[in-house]
Amino acid sequence: MPTDRRDPDVPFPGGHPVSFVDPVGSVLHSALDGLAMRQTVIADNIANVDTPNYRATTVDFETNLRRAIESGSAAELDAPGIDTVATSTPVGANGNNVDLRKETMAAMQTSYQQQVVGRAISDRHNLIITAANAR
Repeated sequence: MPTDRRDPDVPFPGGHPVSFVDPVGSVLHSALDGLAMRQTVIADNIANVDTPNYRATTVDFETNLRRAIESGSAAELDAPGIDTVATSTPVGANGNNVDLRKETMAAMQTSYQQQVVGRAISDRHNLIITAANAR
């Protein structure tokens, strides 16, 4: 089984794998990678809520992903780029700017987005398998 999930081998009846590049699948997997990075950054922010002088960061992958989609370049879809950006949340007395309420809401929203993208990946995979078996 290949380790690159963006270029899966799909078994057709008769057991012959067919490799293909799926731009929609690439977009979905890139989005899932960006969301995973966002969850990691949010967890870091929450873990440092009481750390003096800690500055919260956020992840922006949507801008680069949108640019890659608009350009139509499959190479850009493979690695659209994930940027970690300092937040503009006001700094507290201890120099820390983590807003626990915002971070918790962002974690919940990101988790929901991961579920939606994961479901889309699963549905797309099932559609490909169904089409392969219908020939």
